[in-house]
Amino acid sequence: MNSKIIARIFRMTVVALLVSTMAYGQLLRSTAKTGTTAAQFLKIGVGGRAAAMGGAQAGSLNDLSAIYWNPAGLSRLDIGSEIALTHVNWLADISYDFAAAVLPMGGAGTFGFSLTSFRVPEDLVRTVETPEGDGRYWDAGALAFGVSYARNLTERFSIGVNVKYIRETVWNESSSGFAIDIGTLYLSEIPGLSLGASITNFGTKMRLEGRDLYFNLDPNNDPGSGPNNIPAEYRIGEYDLPLMFRIGVGYEIVRMGDFKVTVAADAVHPNDNTEYVNTGAEVGWSNILYGRIGYRNLFQEDAEGSTTGGLAWGFGFHYGIVNTTTVKFDFGVIDYGRLNKVQYITLGLSM
Repeated sequence: MNSKIIARIFRMTVVALLVSTMAYGQLLRSTAKTGTTAAQFLKIGVGGRAAAMGGAQAGSLNDLSAIYWNPAGLSRLDIGSEIALTHVNWLADISYDFAAAVLPMGGAGTFGFSLTSFRVPEDLVRTVETPEGDGRYWDAGALAFGVSYARNLTERFSIGVNVKYIRETVWNESSSGFAIDIGTLYLSEIPGLSLGASITNFGTKMRLEGRDLYFNLDPNNDPGSGPNNIPAEYRIGEYDLPLMFRIGVGYEIVRMGDFKVTVAADAVHPNDNTEYVNTGAEVGWSNILYGRIGYRNLFQEDAEGSTTGGLAWGFGFHYGIVNTTTVKFDFGVIDYGRLNKVQYITLGLSM
């Protein structure tokens, strides 16, 4: 199958997905959908480079964080095996960590693994009667474990998929589910231009279950008559996962010796909010030093950080310690306005 046919298939697939997803979303916009999906931690991006570029990564190459943004990009990594760890000082003292590894297998494709951890600090249980705490403590957390596979179908066209197990806990309650991410990536005939699209978190609904939801009920509130201590349970609703559709472009606009400049932009359609655009740029020197800047949530209604989005910036330092091994450090900052800034730190090792 030649590259022109592949290009046509890619364009038709992206347009069909975009039109159908946006049409479905418009049907739901008669009521507000913000905050109506489960596993909100899945919406937190990963990677210091991606954070500094405003999350414009669907069409990006050469970064292990593609395992989150567009798994098809894993097949285009220009290195061998790689591992990366990302720590995020998230809002309200919440800790967010992401670990990933990728293993290219030649013609068999590229395999990857990822683990996401989201932890809310322990706090006192407070009630109306005991506002200072009743001696008990509660906490909350979430995790996701994913297995990824990506492959180049031609010299220019790639596909990728993630399969994820998701679990959330709040004190004694928990919920779990499964999801898949699907991505495509196309290298244009124009040198340095790449196009990508992905659908993430397509999966099951999630519902909390646990011992605190069970209680004994006296229907007529009279212990002396009628049935008493009837086993009962609070009814908890089921919620969709935060489905997201991304279509993005990455373009290396300047390459002069060791100096290069890359720009990127993503259009994002979530199922629980309005559409928005992420943009970013990266300046690199000799594949060692990088400076990055981005702007996120452009055109999203009521986005925190500013009227239409939030500024992001950061830098990277990649250093080869031996001929085949490179140590990577990437740092990114996202401005959330009144909610302060969020810092991303990523350490990586490629071999």
